[in-house]
Amino acid sequence: MARIELTVDGAKVSDDVEPRMLLVQYLREKVGKTGTVIGCDTSNCGACTVHLDGQSVKSCNVLAVQADGGEVTTIEGLAQDGELHPMQAAFHECHALQCGFCTPGMIMQAVDLLKENPDPSEEEVRLGIEGNLCRCTGYHNIVKAVRTAAGSGGGAA
Repeated sequence: MARIELTVDGAKVSDDVEPRMLLVQYLREKVGKTGTVIGCDTSNCGACTVHLDGQSVKSCNVLAVQADGGEVTTIEGLAQDGELHPMQAAFHECHALQCGFCTPGMIMQAVDLLKENPDPSEEEVRLGIEGNLCRCTGYHNIVKAVRTAAGSGGGAA
């Protein structure tokens, strides 16, 4: 067992974990952050995307011990004081989800994208989210939501 300490959505957490435990498993099973979903377990789909020290990562591709000392933001940590994050609001406003399975990871990736490029073109959005798969929407409303959020400061976490 390895002892890890990190901050998840602003709260300090500390646990003993198996060295091979994935960050996504840790967040869901130990911390209770079930908004971070397990999709493919191979880092292909992006459904498990979270922010680690301000950068989007696929949490099925990161060991919990690698996050030791870090700061993790999950989809549950984006909303502040009961108000949706601008990206969450844009996804709702633009109907950028259907089944919702990919939505947490897609939103987390999109927030990171806007941090790097606050006013992306449609093509830049599509490139910026290409590591996150959606089987339902066809991406049109997702791209629209990201561009809508860009106009309202959606990159600010």
